Amino acid sequence: MDPLGAPSQFVDIDTLLCWTDLYVAEQLDSHQAPVERAQVDIRSPFPYRKDINAKIVLWKGDVALLNCTAIVNTSNESLSDKNPVSESIFMHAGPDLRDELQKLKGCRTGEAKLTEGFNLAARFIIHTVGPKYKSRYRTAAESSLYSCYRNVLQLAKEQAMSSVGFCVINSVKRGYPLEDATHIALRTVRRFLEIYGETLEKVVFAVSELEEVTYKKLLPLYFPRSLEEESRSLLCLPADIGNAEGEPVVPERQIRISEKPGIPDDNSDEEGLEADLSFIGSHAFARMEGDVDKQRRLILQGQLSEAALQKQHQRNYNRWLCQARAEDLSDIASLKALYQTGVDNCGRTVMVVVGRNIPVTLIDMEKAIMYFIHVMDHITVKEYVLVYFHTLTSDYNQLDSNFLKKLYDIVDIKYKRNLKALYFVHPTFRSKVSAWFFTTFTVSGLKDKIHYVESLQQLFTDIPPEQIDFPPFVLEYDARENGPYYSSYPSSPDL
Repeated sequence: MDPLGAPSQFVDIDTLLCWTDLYVAEQLDSHQAPVERAQVDIRSPFPYRKDINAKIVLWKGDVALLNCTAIVNTSNESLSDKNPVSESIFMHAGPDLRDELQKLKGCRTGEAKLTEGFNLAARFIIHTVGPKYKSRYRTAAESSLYSCYRNVLQLAKEQAMSSVGFCVINSVKRGYPLEDATHIALRTVRRFLEIYGETLEKVVFAVSELEEVTYKKLLPLYFPRSLEEESRSLLCLPADIGNAEGEPVVPERQIRISEKPGIPDDNSDEEGLEADLSFIGSHAFARMEGDVDKQRRLILQGQLSEAALQKQHQRNYNRWLCQARAEDLSDIASLKALYQTGVDNCGRTVMVVVGRNIPVTLIDMEKAIMYFIHVMDHITVKEYVLVYFHTLTSDYNQLDSNFLKKLYDIVDIKYKRNLKALYFVHPTFRSKVSAWFFTTFTVSGLKDKIHYVESLQQLFTDIPPEQIDFPPFVLEYDARENGPYYSSYPSSPDL
């Protein structure tokens, strides 16, 4: 109540349901029990995090009325835009806000600037300018919109703000497709909270009735409220989910920039006009790289520098990754040959490969590579271990050395650097010989990481049994060959 006894028009964000509470309420309304745990074979790049979900609020209403530390105003470069969000903020903040904005001397697209909240319930207003959208300049628009959200959050962090109320920054006047913009907004906020979550207590998305539909549709992709919802949302994620901070990444459109334009990074011995043109490149409009056929020829001749080789390898991996995110891989996923389980004694993620579930002669092995990359890309940014169940595999399930070599050559360096152990469970004499030849003559740096495991009891010295989901046939085989096993070992009945 205000001093005159009239109800306050401002909204205390502590009275609003957080994203998790909204889920529970919806489940109760539909007479379903909320699902807290479910078996998830493959984790999403945006995994279920109850602590992060507790910070998110979706609210249908006017952002100007929120009692946050700061609210966000979307405007134009002169900070004088007349859109519904800005006009409401100006009306409730009072005339002093316009005077304050004149001192800022405008704001560039993607930037964020701070003023007092004046007569608002919010202490501050963070002003930002969203991009004008044109389909042919989509990449630039995506980067600018990402910068809007990122710079707002960074400013909130620097000013030690506890809560931020976002309007939908992509205003209708600027023509940005709502669904595309919402993907960028949600993943940017998600990634920021993953890294700096302790600095913010609440992030409120204030939306209109039309916008609410889109936000409710896409929020589960980036803020799943259960393992079941995470699993359902995984295949709905777009091909481009950004980098570790949510920033859009389009490898095909990246441009290399040299400190000394015109001088090749690899100190090539090419001379004259041919060298200059090769360095500037004529392949694809947005990728400044030399003749690809010529680079491959130099690789075969051993004349390309290590740095140039690494750049080419990274570009090749990024192409595979983008293709993997765009491809329908549900048929490979249904094999349940690769899945994430618990952690080992050192806290490292455990990934399981089930050899018997790989019908080599029946599946598209190119898609198998894409699926491996799609699943493993975000796992391998940290240390991890692989458990390979060779149990009861046959020639029908054997991955040949050419395929393994191709996969090894494609994957990013982080796969090799952060792989700390490969547990080869129930190996045969033949498989040991094949592995020895492969790690000795075909690839380097892998031999010392392989541990041959004859029984599950050996495996449990490094990975607790409750941290692994076992295919039932593995447990049955081990019990038959090595003695009874404890019934408490977790199994995966669907595998």
